[in-house]
Amino acid sequence: MSNICAFPFRLLMEELGAGGTVSELISCHGINYKNEKTLRMLSIHPSEKNIGIQLFGESAESMAVSAKVVLDHCQPKFIDINMGCPVRKVVTKGSGSALLKDTSKLGHFFKTIKDAIDVPLTIKIRTGWDDDSLNSPEVIRIAREEGVEFVAIHGRTRTQQYKGLANWDLLEQVSKESVLPIIGNGDLHSPTLVRKRMANSNCKAFMLGRGPLRNPFIFLESYLEDGEEVNFTPGDYWEITSRLFEYNQMYTDRERTLLVMMRKHIMWFAAGLNNAGQFRNTLFKCPELDDTMNLTKDFFLSLTTAKKQLNPDEAFMTSGHG
Repeated sequence: MSNICAFPFRLLMEELGAGGTVSELISCHGINYKNEKTLRMLSIHPSEKNIGIQLFGESAESMAVSAKVVLDHCQPKFIDINMGCPVRKVVTKGSGSALLKDTSKLGHFFKTIKDAIDVPLTIKIRTGWDDDSLNSPEVIRIAREEGVEFVAIHGRTRTQQYKGLANWDLLEQVSKESVLPIIGNGDLHSPTLVRKRMANSNCKAFMLGRGPLRNPFIFLESYLEDGEEVNFTPGDYWEITSRLFEYNQMYTDRERTLLVMMRKHIMWFAAGLNNAGQFRNTLFKCPELDDTMNLTKDFFLSLTTAKKQLNPDEAFMTSGHG
């Protein structure tokens, strides 16, 4: 997810139970032009165990060159092609989910990138461009022929963006018939929903995007047995916030950048807690990083419970983040 999945948040999620993580989507052209900001997005923390670098672009040759640069720059476990991003500025250039529109070009696209790397190649797609072109089975078939190792599928079309509900009936059908392992994605916003899918699914794994932003413990809670419960405390929320701050300080020393990065994660972590709205209003009036962290500590440690009141069906970050 753009501007979210840098190594500080990825590392925290891995420590909190995620089996693997993927970087934010990174432009192949930004890499090839040696853009400083883009190259910083390739940063991998030594403690990350199962990290993929996610690239987007419309040209097979440019993608292959950038994939080589990635492997020279860092050591990801796999290279992932983003073919699911619905954002207009990505799609209008022929990248992201626009790649689903013409499957005749995909064989060359996959092969060119695969031949350039010596780590697994994976892809993330949607069910299709629109309801009249639900072509994920064809994309999967071509991907397998060219050496792609697994496919993550978001259960909406590009035209849906993030509206409506993910089509899990279609995801299950595609997964059952697929010649490649499928990772299911879409609307997995609560541990209850994740456990429900884990108990009865043809998918080999699940990808969580927006859910962990407001519930950073969702991976740990998803492994609980029926009837089993873990009560995380306000102190737990402050502890992981402090840990994320420490990791962000490793990522950048620019105070303004740190403030922006921490502020958004703090507000997501606080969502659904008692007095979160009042806290949010106070936090956004605070211009200093140290004061922001002190306010956050006071807020979390003033709570008597970390029980959240969140509607898992509530629209959240529906503008698209890769």
